[in-house]
Amino acid sequence: MAKQKRRPIAEMNVVPYIDVMLVLLVIFMITAPVLTQGVKVDLPKVASEPIKSKKNEEPLIVTIKANGQYIIERGKDEDQAVNLEFVHQYVSKILEQQTDTEVLVRGDQTVAYGKVIDLMSTLQAAGAKGVGLVTEAPEPGK
Repeated sequence: MAKQKRRPIAEMNVVPYIDVMLVLLVIFMITAPVLTQGVKVDLPKVASEPIKSKKNEEPLIVTIKANGQYIIERGKDEDQAVNLEFVHQYVSKILEQQTDTEVLVRGDQTVAYGKVIDLMSTLQAAGAKGVGLVTEAPEPGK
């Protein structure tokens, strides 16, 4: 009888790849909350439906802080206080280039109603077809 040669078994060991994937998953889970940026405001807590937006499209958010400052949030590293004239110019430039951009207002709950109305009328004059108001969901049991 002739001796048969054994063929080497070509199998890929995936255990190291699974380990690397799990380490990356843990890293992303830890760093994701740190990457969330924004301006700290106390939003009014109301029960409302979430705004449906188009995927992969970042909305233009204008925030009114408790001290009455206007801040434009559009993926910047630093948020600087601006006046209504700058808000009008900035929003009109954005809406000229991207007409379907959503415009949202985040207002601190202690801001005077008139400040919010001034901002909304400025946004409307800049060409915003509709303005959404950002709120937080109330805590259960309250």
